[in-house]
Amino acid sequence: MPGKRVAVIGAGVSGLGAIKICLEEGLEPTCFERSNDIGGLWRYEEKVEAGRPSIYKSVTSNALKEMTAFSDYPFPDHFPNYLHNSKVMEYIRMYVKHFHLKKHIQFLSKVCSVRKHSDFSSTGQWDVVVEVEGKQKSFVFDGVMVCTGLYTNPFLPLQNFPGIKRFKGQYMHSGEYKTPEEFRGKKIIVVGIGNSGIDLAIELSHVVAQVFLSTRQVAWIWNQVWDNGMPMDTVLFTRFNSVVNRFYPTFLINKWAVDKLNLQFNHDIYGLLPQHRYVLGFLKHNFASAFWILIKPNIGEFTETLAIFEDGTEEDLDVVIFATGYTFYFPFLGNDSTVLDSQCSMFKFVFPPQQEKPTLAFIGILQPVGPPFPHQNSRKAMFKFGISFLGLNKLPSMSVMMVDYKDEIASEAGVKPNLFSLFLRDPKLFKEVFFGPCTPYQYRLQGPGKWAGAQGAILTQKKCIIKPLRTRILIRNQPLYSVLFWLKIVCSALLLFVLTLVIIKG
Repeated sequence: MPGKRVAVIGAGVSGLGAIKICLEEGLEPTCFERSNDIGGLWRYEEKVEAGRPSIYKSVTSNALKEMTAFSDYPFPDHFPNYLHNSKVMEYIRMYVKHFHLKKHIQFLSKVCSVRKHSDFSSTGQWDVVVEVEGKQKSFVFDGVMVCTGLYTNPFLPLQNFPGIKRFKGQYMHSGEYKTPEEFRGKKIIVVGIGNSGIDLAIELSHVVAQVFLSTRQVAWIWNQVWDNGMPMDTVLFTRFNSVVNRFYPTFLINKWAVDKLNLQFNHDIYGLLPQHRYVLGFLKHNFASAFWILIKPNIGEFTETLAIFEDGTEEDLDVVIFATGYTFYFPFLGNDSTVLDSQCSMFKFVFPPQQEKPTLAFIGILQPVGPPFPHQNSRKAMFKFGISFLGLNKLPSMSVMMVDYKDEIASEAGVKPNLFSLFLRDPKLFKEVFFGPCTPYQYRLQGPGKWAGAQGAILTQKKCIIKPLRTRILIRNQPLYSVLFWLKIVCSALLLFVLTLVIIKG
């Protein structure tokens, strides 16, 4: 039913996309942003503020721009393939301006509580209390979309590191880190081998006396640059590869992946070789600076000046940086056990399964295991959310809820591309959709929110990927592989064939 009111909490990437999808579905979104600006995680600030995501100055996206673009608004083609946070913010501001989203955002508005309305069982409505300039205001919304992100509440497991409280050096969470300059000349250990842990270790290795990287678990390291110097995302994350993965034996796929990864980066030499042969998870990173980083096992305990590792070795340290991730943090929901369970399990990574009405959604909070398409997944979830509000869909029973993610939401929302139809009417587009990178534009070819520019964006996406790489144009007098070259190849093959026949007959 058009005109239903939706509260969007947070004006980061997910929140802005949520506003846009609500407008497409005929809903009336009001976005509450506690700070004075858009951007969420990607907006760099010098100071760390409690309850707000924080990034370091050099943060660069580890996902290809074409894979993380809004599905109806491509990045400018001259932007680098992997973007510094300032470039991401530039793109976000362009998106907001283009679609006139700012008028739907209320800044300096802190959401204090979200509770079920008195007649929730029949209406699915929510009571939302917001604090503005020290005063609280109450609203009633037909739905709530939580878009606060995952990086607001640092996880600092000090109880797992005996003696850390008596350590006389500095210890901190990676969320407090901004630049390497304040650590110049010091001996530092980074705890955790996630993307942030490796990022910080590499950056610090250029200015400090020594960097250690402590890891309890091991991991497979994937380079961002794949064969022929192309971004990994464009080569691996295609619909064709998805089909191959379904029918090809898993152990052969894993063997290929392990051999490929060890060819680029020998995990055994660096002490990172997992005991299992299954490639279930990965870190996408350029680990070229590992020569300046010493990999260490898990820390057993701390003394006043030392870290003593589980293998018995010890190191003198000045600083400990815990790159140990974040925990879910939704203070406005209180202790309402009917909203989230202890595992924060969610249907389609979006809806709390306990809800009798699908009017509360978490956008961009949980992500399925595997190659990351966080913003694409969020957008598909928003399609589902909008359709639920319009009464075109109901949640299935609990027994059906925990199913594979992939293209399911897109199929239910009617936005998954019809490959057979594309093959018949536009073979060129089919080829790019099936064999090319699975970019978000594919979900704008048909169905709700169909975008006229989707076809053009898909057909030109490879040019957009190559353009920032081709900063030096080579001028040749003739093609690299001329007609003469191929003529020589054919003649050589014929000569080899004739000689083979002569040898056989002789």
